[in-house]
Amino acid sequence: MIKLVLTDDHRLFREGIKALLTEDEAIEVAGEAASGSELLELLTSVPADIVLLDISMPDMDGLEAINLLQRRHPDLKVLVLSMLDNEWYVHQMLEAGAAGYLLKNISKEELLEAIRLVASGMRYISPTLTIDLLRKANHHVPPAPPLDLDVVRKPHKELSKRELEVLNLISEGFTNAEISEKLFTSKRTIETHRQNLLEKTHTKNTAALIKFAVLNRIIS
Repeated sequence: MIKLVLTDDHRLFREGIKALLTEDEAIEVAGEAASGSELLELLTSVPADIVLLDISMPDMDGLEAINLLQRRHPDLKVLVLSMLDNEWYVHQMLEAGAAGYLLKNISKEELLEAIRLVASGMRYISPTLTIDLLRKANHHVPPAPPLDLDVVRKPHKELSKRELEVLNLISEGFTNAEISEKLFTSKRTIETHRQNLLEKTHTKNTAALIKFAVLNRIIS
């Protein structure tokens, strides 16, 4: 029996994958997690052979999660299941210790086969990705980071209620002066909140801040 933990921040997706996996008597879904931190907490009490891991998650992205898993659970096999098809992500996750990399558009049969192969100690990469990797390797082209690297969510410090209010008003296009009037505070205070937001989210300007907030679902 292969004990597997599903890790994805979309509950509906987890339920769909779980329904597929329960059709195979050799696979047991031992648990589910919606983020990297939930996964690490779950594994303290739930034994598993394989973790099916997404890359883009709130709280802790897949790359950070796999680095921690390698230190805390070195015998655990990680199989990445992601919609990110850029070779750079494949390279980064395999370098970090992943045993396989699958795209979310694969068939049920391929998913089950990949789980069996990884459980037996082999590696598995979706064929379409393998072809691209081999082609670039033959031409000595190193994997390049995607243009939208921010899609891999980075951990950020928790924002206060006031900072969230300021962030929402910034996203609506209000200036510091206008925000200070709406929140009945000084312009200097709003400037401080704006600077704190940049520092906590590790962003350099307002455009990057809003993009980060949307990708991390801090704002809609």
